[in-house]
Amino acid sequence: MLNFRNDYSEGAHPTILEAMRQNNLTPVIGYGMDEYCAHAAAMIRERFGCPSADVHFLVGGTQTNLTMIASALRPYEAVICADTGHINVHETGAIESTGHKVLTVPKEDGKLTPADVLSVVRSHPDEHMVKPRMVYISQSTEVGTVYTRHELEALRAVCDRQNLLLYLDGARLASGMTAEDCDLIPADLHRLCDAFYIGGTKNGALFGEALVLVNDALKPDFRYMIKNRGAMLAKGWLLGMQFEGLFTGDLYFTLGRHANAMAARLRDGLIAKGYELAYPSTTNQVFAVLDKDQIFELTTEAAFEFTKNWDATHDVVRFVTSWATKAEDVDAMLALL
Repeated sequence: MLNFRNDYSEGAHPTILEAMRQNNLTPVIGYGMDEYCAHAAAMIRERFGCPSADVHFLVGGTQTNLTMIASALRPYEAVICADTGHINVHETGAIESTGHKVLTVPKEDGKLTPADVLSVVRSHPDEHMVKPRMVYISQSTEVGTVYTRHELEALRAVCDRQNLLLYLDGARLASGMTAEDCDLIPADLHRLCDAFYIGGTKNGALFGEALVLVNDALKPDFRYMIKNRGAMLAKGWLLGMQFEGLFTGDLYFTLGRHANAMAARLRDGLIAKGYELAYPSTTNQVFAVLDKDQIFELTTEAAFEFTKNWDATHDVVRFVTSWATKAEDVDAMLALL
């Protein structure tokens, strides 16, 4: 069975597994207070050019998002996102369960613009409504598109004018930052975002995300919030150890480039065969329009996900490549198509 279901079906990159094996029986202090977490945090600060940022390690993306948003917002404040955003469609009301409304904007390409943000702010003018306080974006988006430096700078500017926090979900940051049409560099993120996280689960780690708090107002007592939300891992060194491995050399972004290269191979092959693509993704997610009967037949040979209906006879399916995808797997998938 060919696997293009997601980018977290495999275990972990061998470098990470070997580091964990070598240190398996070494007793370590818990709850993220260990030397591995401290060193990994220092590596992240250096790589992203943010020496004064606080770095916290959490297990998963939804956990990171709800902890971050619940900590940053007052009870009557809300977060703005695209209707395709992960916190809106894939987190089972986790943000709302913390007491914060998610204000959505319909976006076919998954990307918010300054005009979108202003529209939401202006439609919530007084204390009889929730108050927009945060803008949530992701890099890459849920439909595989990416923000450019100009687009992110424009969002930063409108957030500054409207007194809004800008938070970037980086579940697929490695893929997003190494996309062919992304001109952002790691150091841009701390300059333009109040907080962002670096995804490990979908890029070679067994599990784990690194949350980077840039805005000083977000830093006090954040570990209390992590514990309060059930997000503090007792064996926290396992997170630090993995991010040490990911940020030794250029492994983190190398894995993202590989996933993108495999997706480009698949994308180019689909186009050559005459298939239509639903979104202009340049990252590791490929959204293809396939005949419904063909989709049913393919499910016996390959794993992928249904995304949405296209028309009476076609649906959109998502193929996802990962750090572990092989070129021969892509070619075998194309042969089936």
